Amino acid sequence: MRLIRLELNGFKSFAKKTELAFGDGITAVIGPNGSGKSNIADAVRWVLGEQNARALRGARMEDVIFSGTQQRRAQAYCEVTLTFDNADGLLHVPFSEVAVTRRVYRSGESEYCINRSPCRLRDIVEMFRDTGVGRDGYSII
Repeated sequence: MRLIRLELNGFKSFAKKTELAFGDGITAVIGPNGSGKSNIADAVRWVLGEQNARALRGARMEDVIFSGTQQRRAQAYCEVTLTFDNADGLLHVPFSEVAVTRRVYRSGESEYCINRSPCRLRDIVEMFRDTGVGRDGYSII
């Protein structure tokens, strides 16, 4: 199992849909201060179930939604999707690729999906159990 893609839409500083593709081996995210490197790490932790806004450097969970600038209006929701190659079957689901999505609205409503099918956070946590991947895991740093 390996991470192959991260998609962010309206998450913190990523106002428009942004896709990061990860090749084989080790990947490093580099850039100048303020370019969004920490927000990428926060996005991974968030989609895997982080519930504490302070752990994501915010005061409330709505703080993960792009708040707008003078040039761009605030978003009504944000969405992050992690896509994993599951060819080895480590995730014990009948898919060779597994996409985990979390979406939150300004109203506070939150949704989770596995391969676009609605699910509970508990389902995501259970799927990653014993894989080393999770909001507190060190597989993705």
